[in-house]
Amino acid sequence: MPVNTEKYQALLATLNDKATLVAVSKTKPMEDILALYQLGQRDFGENYVQELVDKAAELPSDIRWHFIGHLQSNKVKYIAPFVHLIHGVDSWSLLKEINKQGAKLNRVIDCLLQVHISKEETKFGFNEEELVEMANIYDLKNIHIVGMMGMASFSDDLQLVRSELAGLKTLFDKTGGLSILSMGMSGDYTIALEEGSNMVRIGSLLFGERNYNK
Repeated sequence: MPVNTEKYQALLATLNDKATLVAVSKTKPMEDILALYQLGQRDFGENYVQELVDKAAELPSDIRWHFIGHLQSNKVKYIAPFVHLIHGVDSWSLLKEINKQGAKLNRVIDCLLQVHISKEETKFGFNEEELVEMANIYDLKNIHIVGMMGMASFSDDLQLVRSELAGLKTLFDKTGGLSILSMGMSGDYTIALEEGSNMVRIGSLLFGERNYNK
């Protein structure tokens, strides 16, 4: 399915400069990414390290690449030289590895702390107690924690989804000093915006369903 230009323009109008759109381009061909790029989109999100590295090497250099998947420590070094923002930092050990790779490159890498807000056990992230504990020992010089990200339960219970997103916004406000709250995907971004998100990660609305057989 080609890029849905109408939905892209409608989405931008909905965001109305209140939130950054990260176009989730994982498994999508480079021509689809270029189609959105030519419409002015610059923030793209990828889940797989090798796919991100390959695309970054071939596509325009002013694209801001977001890594939004579950990042393994041993793969940080491959994206550290160019990644714009790492969304899913879900452990202290991963944070330290990103800092280590940033130090090697003399680069400060922007990160979001992933917070576990859903009822699903498969989701990754810190809980509130871990965030507080980590804040007390945070002294890494080559990372910059700029915000939080979270994923609500994949559920038709919209009140559950709303309560999870609202809980993350409360935690975000309580922490203070952070600028980015990344929450909201194709299925729940309107609720996320209502609950205070200022960055949304949208894929299937723009590109169609993911092609995992590619």
